[in-house]
Amino acid sequence: MIVAARRTWIGTAGHGHADLSATDLAAPVLGAVLADLPAGHGLGVEDVVLGNCTGPGGNLARVAVLAAALRDPAGPLSERVPGLTIDRQCGSGLAAVLLAAQGVRAGDGDLVLAGGVESASTAPLRAHRPPRGSGAQPVPYDRAPFTPSALGDPDMGAAADTLAREHGIDRERQDAYAARSHARALAAHAAGRFGAEVVPVDGLARDERARRLDPALLARLPSAFTPGGDGTAGNASPVSDGAAAVAVVPERVRARLGVPGLRLVGGLTRGCDPRLPGWGPVPAVRELLERTGRSTDDLAALELVEAFAAQVLAFTGAFSLPDDDARLCADGGALALGHPWGASGAVSVVRLFSRLVRSGAPAGSLGLAAAAVGGGLGVAGLFEVVR
Repeated sequence: MIVAARRTWIGTAGHGHADLSATDLAAPVLGAVLADLPAGHGLGVEDVVLGNCTGPGGNLARVAVLAAALRDPAGPLSERVPGLTIDRQCGSGLAAVLLAAQGVRAGDGDLVLAGGVESASTAPLRAHRPPRGSGAQPVPYDRAPFTPSALGDPDMGAAADTLAREHGIDRERQDAYAARSHARALAAHAAGRFGAEVVPVDGLARDERARRLDPALLARLPSAFTPGGDGTAGNASPVSDGAAAVAVVPERVRARLGVPGLRLVGGLTRGCDPRLPGWGPVPAVRELLERTGRSTDDLAALELVEAFAAQVLAFTGAFSLPDDDARLCADGGALALGHPWGASGAVSVVRLFSRLVRSGAPAGSLGLAAAAVGGGLGVAGLFEVVR
């Protein structure tokens, strides 16, 4: 059961959170999630599981625990709480939530915090060592490999262009979807729908990316990833900084606390063609719905990480959903809010918590969170409102 969920505002890399490390972003979110639990809950945190992709290495979750303990020495996070950092690239935050829930379900603890964090702004520079004795200089690189080189190891943007071509998703549809995501995010900001879920950090007062997109301007943007491709800076998500976390407890604890929550009905990760990673959510969600005896018709809310408009439209096409399905990223998604890689999957769960639990959706309402992952993976989780 997820009984509390928070995130930071999402900053565009090099801007709103430019001077904050991943630890600086994660620690206040962990503290805020714990502060949302009822007073006198009497629970000790058993573990903290965080997803991260490009951070400083080591066990970032443990560092975030200790940083949170320094912020609040009398709080429930202390040196006795361990930490686990995992990397499933863009699915890391959601994978962390699923892993924490599996541990709680197995009886390993009564309270685990899980989520993800990314600070692209402060990520360390990486370089390949030259051959010993060659006299050459280290060669910098932007990311770790997604696949063996024999498979081409495409960047996500180039792979999204390939996916769009193979599924007949044209530029006009991609631009229209992106514009709609931004419009939904602006409407949600104006209505204050993000307020209860956000932990303000370092003065940033909104998700930095969201703006009104002029269709005429979108149509003039050049290809960003491949010559003649339809992916552009307008219909792709920005590199971003942010963090998100949730509190996971067993059902008996939720009942004792007397609070509503989201029950994990099921979750899984599945692989697909590594040259078409944007297709990953399709097999993952298909199997998850089949396993749980549900269909997309049963869903009250869907949160798909909008890394690229082409990926989302491949997903909607596979499940015969309209491009403008009102249930899909109803308040905008990563295209408009930003895409802090290791956190985005957890942001999706926080968004489901707000859309279903905080909004008063009836018990039994279902929400789906899913993400495509570099290297050809899809991560998906199905959640149900319990009151």
